[in-house]
Amino acid sequence: MSAPASSTSPTPTAPGALPLIGHALQLARRPLPFMTSLHEHGTVVRIRIGPTPAFVVTDPALTRKVLVTDSAHFVKGGKIIDALRMFFGDGLATVADGDTHLRNRRLIQPMFNKAHIADRGAAMIDQVQDVVRAWPAAVPRDVYADMNEVALSAFLVALFGADLPEHLEGEFVTLMPEIMKGAIRQTILPPWIARLPLPANRAHADRVARLRALIDQTIDHHAERSPSPAPSADAVSADAERCPHAEARTKDQDGLFKTLLTAEEPLTRQQLQDEAITLLTGAIETTGTTLAWTLYEITQHDEIQRRLREELTTVCGDRPLRYDDVAQLHYARQVLQEAIRKYGPAWMVTRTAARDIDLGGHLIPEGADVVWSPYLHQHDARYFPDPDTFDPDRWTAERTPAARGSFLAFGDGRRKCIGENFAWAELQIILASILQAWPRFTLTSHPPRTQAVVTVKPDTLTMAYHPQTTPMSQASARSGT
Repeated sequence: MSAPASSTSPTPTAPGALPLIGHALQLARRPLPFMTSLHEHGTVVRIRIGPTPAFVVTDPALTRKVLVTDSAHFVKGGKIIDALRMFFGDGLATVADGDTHLRNRRLIQPMFNKAHIADRGAAMIDQVQDVVRAWPAAVPRDVYADMNEVALSAFLVALFGADLPEHLEGEFVTLMPEIMKGAIRQTILPPWIARLPLPANRAHADRVARLRALIDQTIDHHAERSPSPAPSADAVSADAERCPHAEARTKDQDGLFKTLLTAEEPLTRQQLQDEAITLLTGAIETTGTTLAWTLYEITQHDEIQRRLREELTTVCGDRPLRYDDVAQLHYARQVLQEAIRKYGPAWMVTRTAARDIDLGGHLIPEGADVVWSPYLHQHDARYFPDPDTFDPDRWTAERTPAARGSFLAFGDGRRKCIGENFAWAELQIILASILQAWPRFTLTSHPPRTQAVVTVKPDTLTMAYHPQTTPMSQASARSGT
C-alpha cells in the first residue's frame, strides 16, 4: 500500500459533541438514530468517545476496503473487542490477526461446511421440536429468552453431539444467559470499572470460570467415549449386518467440536475453552435476537405469516420438518434476512488502524479506532428504500443485487463470520419448527423498542402460543387480510 496521499481532506466531525465526554451521551441515549444519521455528514465521520476520537465509515464500499482490500492495515481491535476479549479469551472472534488466527480459522472452517451441518440436521430438528412443543399454550412468554434458549439447545447438539449428558446441557442452558448479560455489561462500562472487585464483576468471573469447567467436563466426556481399538474385519461385517445404520447414528451423535478434539495439531485446554465460548456466544446472541424480531414482525403482518405457512405446507405437507426441506424454504429465508437487515443485529464493530492510512481521501492515524456499522449500512435509504419498512420481498432474485453490497451482517473478508452457513440452517429450522408446532401466536406486550447493546435486541417482548387458529383468524388467513 502506498503512503497516505497528500491530498487527504479534513474529516468532518459529527455535530453535538460535548466537552470531556464528546458524543458518549448520544451513543448512550440514542445510539441507533445517531449512528444512522452520520452518513449525512460524509463517507468517513469523526466522533469522540470521551476524549478519544474514532472514525465511522458510512460508505459500504469503504467498509469493504477496511474488511477486504486493505484489511492488513485495519486489524481486529478497539473498545468492544478489547472488552469481549476479557470473556472470550483468544477465541476466533477476538484473537489478533496473524498466524494463530489463520491456523485456528483453517482448523475450524470444516466444522461449518454444508456437509458437516447436514450430518447434524436431524438431531438439531429433534432438539428444537422438543423445546418448542414443551411451551405451555396461551401463556405469555419472554420471546427473547425463549429464542436464546432454543438457539442454545440446538447449537449444543450440533457442537457437542446428541449424547451430551442432560446435567451438562441443563447447566449450559442456565448459565449462558447470565454470562451474556455480564459480558454485555462489561462491554458498555469503562474498562477500569470492569476490573474493580465489585459483586457484579466477581459473579461474572465466577460464572465464566464455571463455564470453562463445564467445557472441560464436555471434553472429558468425549474422551471417555472415544473409539476403542479398531475391531476385526469380521466384527465390523457382523455389526454392519446387524445394524446397517449404526455408522450414520454414530456420525449424528458426534458434534462439530470433535473436529477440534481430533486435530493433527491439538489445541491446549485453554484454546479449546476459548473457541467453545466464542462459538456458543456467537450462536446464541445473534440467532436469538434475529428470531425474536422475526416472530414480532410475523405478528404484525398477517400476509407474511400466511405466505410462510403456505410455503411450509407445500414443502412438508402434514409431516414434521426434515433437514432436506430447509433448502426449499425460500420465503422463510427472505423473512429471516429482512429481520437481520432491519435489526442489525450488530450495530457497531471496531477495527484499529495499524498505520497512518488514507481511507477515501481521509487520513486515519495509526492506532485510531475505525468503526463500521452493519445497522447503519442496512438502514441507508440509498441502498434500501424505505428502510424502516419490513419487506421480505427485498430479497427476491430480481431485487437482491441492488442491495447485496450493503448487507454486511456477517462481515466480510478474512474475519467474516465463519458460521454463516450454520446460522441460516439453524434460523430456518427454528422458525419452521415454531410455525409447525403453533398454528397461532399473539403479541401480549407493547410493541418492543430497539435496545442497542452488543446486538440490537427488543426491550420487552412477550407472546402467547396457541394450539389452533380461531374461525376468525382462519377467515383472515384465507382472505389475506
